[in-house]
Amino acid sequence: MLPLFAVLTLDAGAGELGALRAVGQAPILLLSLFVGAWVDRWRTRTVMVLSDVGRALALGAAALAGFLGRLGLPALFVVVFAVGVLSVFFDVAYQSSLVRLVKRDQLVRGNSALEGSRSAAQIGGPALGGALVSWLSASVAAAVGAVFFTLSFLSIRRIRRSEAVPELPELPELPERRPARTGRRILEGLRFVVGDASLRTVCLASAAFQFSFAALMTVHLLFLPRELHLSGTVVGLSLAATGPGALLGSLLAARLPGRFGHGAVLVSAAALGDGAFIWVPALHGSSATTVAALLAVGFVFGAGGQLVNVTVMAVRQAVTPDGMQGRAAATITFVGMGLTPLGSVLGGYLAQEWGLRTSLLVTVAGMLLSPVVMALSPLARLGRTLPEPAEHAGRTSD
Repeated sequence: MLPLFAVLTLDAGAGELGALRAVGQAPILLLSLFVGAWVDRWRTRTVMVLSDVGRALALGAAALAGFLGRLGLPALFVVVFAVGVLSVFFDVAYQSSLVRLVKRDQLVRGNSALEGSRSAAQIGGPALGGALVSWLSASVAAAVGAVFFTLSFLSIRRIRRSEAVPELPELPELPERRPARTGRRILEGLRFVVGDASLRTVCLASAAFQFSFAALMTVHLLFLPRELHLSGTVVGLSLAATGPGALLGSLLAARLPGRFGHGAVLVSAAALGDGAFIWVPALHGSSATTVAALLAVGFVFGAGGQLVNVTVMAVRQAVTPDGMQGRAAATITFVGMGLTPLGSVLGGYLAQEWGLRTSLLVTVAGMLLSPVVMALSPLARLGRTLPEPAEHAGRTSD
């Protein structure tokens, strides 16, 4: 919503948009590993509640600045960074919470249900954001965002089922400070992920996808209004098309891996979803055909992407011991998404130097490296049942 506001209202250039998106993604690189070490020792419900409160306050402050006429690019940089920091905490806790609430044989169905509910929000969120920015103002859009984060906070507070927080053995008496202990926990998470062939592949495939996708989205947000001359409302609708697709992907994720194998589903869904964007550079004008094509691309991308997300999350949760869940999730986030700030900046540079259509083709080609990496790895050979967690990885020095 805020990057779209920068394009439509503040007339941000390609470089400014890339920098804005990079600032919002920078906390992933800066904080993910530390957050993972902390979340393994905290209740995920508490982390998610506090993160939502913080994000609501940040967007509320943005709305107030807008009403006072002071919501310019500098203020947007501050807000997107604050929201980015809090989103790192929320996302790592979110990815670690389910395994504390359900049995391991329920992970695929549980992730499917959770991601299905999140897909419902994706259906209306971008469309509403685009409409609010176009029809009303960024201040109203930010205020509405704050309201939705407040509703999320209130919903999570209603969870009554107690978490099975893993009991980690205390460190022996050593003359080292808490930062050193945190560092040791981070290193354990890194060693575990690097030592597991499936998780190592997830990191590499995710890095290829997320870096390229960050670049693509910077170009895409410029291409739709400036090359295709679409209004903010139509841009929002085209982005919202991923929501129904993601909802379908969540439903399919509950069935397809158990029927065709987790590896086969991962590779085929990634290739189908990522490849859908190859058609976008061929579009011209703002006709009904163009809009329909964008909706179809968003739907296919959402379905394939969500099928990959749910399946990968289930695999990661299954092979990871309870006491390592936060660190494993954070390590994969760090490696997979740590380069997204550079990807966003690269997207702005490509848009300036190579043009929007050529830049879209280049970034789509980069995204398609992800299914290739998975197809050439042991991850592609995962069968219909989820693997068991590695026993040795459950040992921790803290």
